[in-house]
Amino acid sequence: MTRVAFKMTLYKGFEEEYLRRHDTLWPDLQQLLKETGISDYSIFLDPETNNLFGVLNAADPAALDNLPAQPVMQKWWAYMKDIMETNDDNSPVSIPLKEVFYLP
Repeated sequence: MTRVAFKMTLYKGFEEEYLRRHDTLWPDLQQLLKETGISDYSIFLDPETNNLFGVLNAADPAALDNLPAQPVMQKWWAYMKDIMETNDDNSPVSIPLKEVFYLP
């Protein structure tokens, strides 16, 4: 199992909407993430900067590379693009974070 961490940016004023959308995460997206081998997925918000910090466990990190081609993933990105920084393909601007400390 590999831990993966990244950061994204939420637009100011959309904190509650981001929470609402994730509280009602689509079942088919949940299923895709689990089938991809993702577990213990958390996203944290820094309210001072509106940076989002994601941390997840991936059974096979290379399998994450297949997510962008999945229709439900593309649909989710299109749904989220109005409230966060995105790339031209609607994927969130996601910056990988380097692990510098871990206490198991």
